[in-house]
Amino acid sequence: MKHFSISEMLRSDTAIRRCLWNGANLEAEENLRSLVEQVLDPLRERYGKPIYVNSGYRCPKLNQLVNGAANSQHMKGEAADITAGSPEENLKLAKMIEEAGKFDQLIYEKNSEAGPQWLHVSWKRLGGNRKRVLYM
Repeated sequence: MKHFSISEMLRSDTAIRRCLWNGANLEAEENLRSLVEQVLDPLRERYGKPIYVNSGYRCPKLNQLVNGAANSQHMKGEAADITAGSPEENLKLAKMIEEAGKFDQLIYEKNSEAGPQWLHVSWKRLGGNRKRVLYM
C-alpha cells in the first residue's frame, strides 16, 4: 500500500461528522488492502496527483445512516468513494479506471456534463469482478 493507508480506508466523511467509529473486521481489512493494491495505488500512480477517499469501510450502522444499499460493498471493505476534487478531474479518474479494467463496479455518482461529483469503485479480492459501470 503505497499511496493509501488502512486508517484512511477505515474512515468516512459521514462517520467523522456523526462521530461514529467501528473498526473493520480482519476480512474487511484484507479486502481494503486488495482494493488499494489492485485499483487505488495503480490509479494514483497513473494519475500522478492526490486522490481523496470520501468513504471506505462502513459499519452496518453507518451504512444505514447514509442510506447505503443493504448489500453495500463498503460494509465488506470492497469499495471506496473517491474524488480528485472536481467533476472534470473525477471524469479523468473514471476513464483511467475503465481503461485499466481492474474493477468490479464503477459508479459515476451525481454525474453531470462536467463529470461525476465522486466515484464509487469496488474490487472483489476473491474474484468475480464484473467490470460494471453505472451512471447515477
